[in-house]
Amino acid sequence: MPVIPIAGSERFGQSEAPLDPDESFGDLALHRVDAQAIAGVDALTYEVIRHRLVAVTDDMGEAIKRMSGSVVVTDCNDFGAAIMDELGETVQVGLYNMQLGSSLDMAGRWTLRNRSVSPGIHPGDQFLLNDPWIGGGLHQNDVTVLAPLFYQGQLFCWTGAVAHQVDLGGVSPGSWSVDGRDVFWESVPIPPVTIVERGRLRADTEDMYLRRSRVPKLVGLDLRAKIGANNVAHERLTTLIDKYGPDTVKAVMKRMMDDAETRLRAKLRMLPEGEWSAVAHQDGGRADDRQVHKIVVRMTKRSDRLHFDFTGTDPQVEGIINCTLAGLRGGILPILLTMLCPDIPWAPGGIYRCVDITSEPGTINNCTFPAGIGKASVNSAWATQNAVSETVAEMLATHPELSRSATSVCSGTWDLTLLAGVDQRGGGFATMLCDAMAGGLGAKVDGDGVDTGGVNCIPMGRTADVEINEFSFPMLYLWRREEVDSGGPGRYRGGVGGSSCFIPYDSPAQGVHLVVSANGKALPQASGLAGGYPAATQWDVLIRDSSVRRRLAEGVIPSRIEDLGGHTDTVPPHLETDLGADDVYFTHWQGGGGLGDPLLREPEAVARDVALGKVSPQAAERVYGVRLADQAGSDADAEETERLRHHLRQERARLT
Repeated sequence: MPVIPIAGSERFGQSEAPLDPDESFGDLALHRVDAQAIAGVDALTYEVIRHRLVAVTDDMGEAIKRMSGSVVVTDCNDFGAAIMDELGETVQVGLYNMQLGSSLDMAGRWTLRNRSVSPGIHPGDQFLLNDPWIGGGLHQNDVTVLAPLFYQGQLFCWTGAVAHQVDLGGVSPGSWSVDGRDVFWESVPIPPVTIVERGRLRADTEDMYLRRSRVPKLVGLDLRAKIGANNVAHERLTTLIDKYGPDTVKAVMKRMMDDAETRLRAKLRMLPEGEWSAVAHQDGGRADDRQVHKIVVRMTKRSDRLHFDFTGTDPQVEGIINCTLAGLRGGILPILLTMLCPDIPWAPGGIYRCVDITSEPGTINNCTFPAGIGKASVNSAWATQNAVSETVAEMLATHPELSRSATSVCSGTWDLTLLAGVDQRGGGFATMLCDAMAGGLGAKVDGDGVDTGGVNCIPMGRTADVEINEFSFPMLYLWRREEVDSGGPGRYRGGVGGSSCFIPYDSPAQGVHLVVSANGKALPQASGLAGGYPAATQWDVLIRDSSVRRRLAEGVIPSRIEDLGGHTDTVPPHLETDLGADDVYFTHWQGGGGLGDPLLREPEAVARDVALGKVSPQAAERVYGVRLADQAGSDADAEETERLRHHLRQERARLT
């Protein structure tokens, strides 16, 4: 199918560059402070207000969770919250989904430039958007509500709340159209539109937004949760400004960004000059695509700056896995915050000042309209994060102290499992299962990765309880558990991932609709460092016409795929199908990469892993070179282990 140019689409693109501080926006009055005011804030006042601003983003997160009805939000924390200054630069990002919070600045700047005159920006307004070419989210299911805060007639700052919505239309339930070729298969991107006007919800905008969803009541509740979170933030911020004065609070905001910049530059100067490169891969851009697509990054560190150059990345593809510039930035910021800035204020507006990005538009992680972006957040953005993670960790590993913040790649892909249909109460439902939130974290330079410890771009990510999922949706778990050999082998082992296995249960429709989109099946995604091995690949299995219900009636709970009976099919990276009443779905998500040569791992640590079910006896011998005293893994045979490792090293030498 030919690519049809879309007239005017270039208007919706934006660079990562901040606005000119002297730029005007029609009649809009902005509250500004000068350098003298910033320098004049005393240390105690600065710390009190800074911590209060951090607390406001926490309050926003709690407000979203309390008002939302979506398990993805309430139980899994797949949302973001942030405070920005009057020009849209991010002062503080919350501890939730940092990918989502990474591009709220882009959305704020675009709204200032394009909405100040028409329809105007007024006290009490809030703007709804889900256009990743503008920012505020990485794909259309990431819906943002931006709210300007006015004080004494001047635009003082912005707050933003963003959350994943379970369905916003498109060809397939959940808006993950695995057969999609471009954005027109997917949910329609919405540029910023006024959803709250001078304090009143606009019914026409809400109707337009909810009309596209298969679950409008749930999406409508999430909309109010985000509006409410902004209202909570504005109440807290106004109280803070009343107490300390607008100039003082604004000066602290500016100084938070300056402080983040200054401290990051100082940390970068501690590191050696150099270049580090990495390549991340994605297998399949859509259903039936057998190609492997690559993202290339070369990170250069010079003095106190980092330059990420993505030259060599593959062109955008027909499919759902491309991401926009917002997604590319969403792959960089979480790694900078967690590895480089754990002890630095999380003020992206200052951190971005230390970073340069080179990326050619029209590539898979900087795509141009109308490329398909339905799975951008957990495909090209996630793969960008994997590649950036490698380069930053390799740089940090050169420093004796800073290396302690480095890890191998964590949980290299997102295992998307989406269910839709009729629930046990007779109502329609669509949901993304977030079991894969319990991914394995990458190994550290001085220790193993955390088993089922989460995903590093969502520090407060959670997996919903099995009981919550079974109560909310027509499904019955056979098991959810950690999986042996899923963590990358190394001197320090990557954290193990896990698996879920379930059947449709108690639906009047006698089954559910299933959408699968999980890359990393042809190639491992969570690579190791310094000789460490990657984590296991993604593995999904569909079992048709199983004997599970009969076995459950007999009082037997199956615990292995081999016990399920029926016909077993390995699932490709992208699939849309139906699960019948006797069908079973098994999904095995990824662990973290290892670090260091597995033959250097302490034999007793390997034996302990075998005893705990983290490593199989076969992997202990073949990969780690450890001969166990018995198959239970209670002890290692030191003498036999030494002989075996000597033999394995000789084999390596012959192969090279």
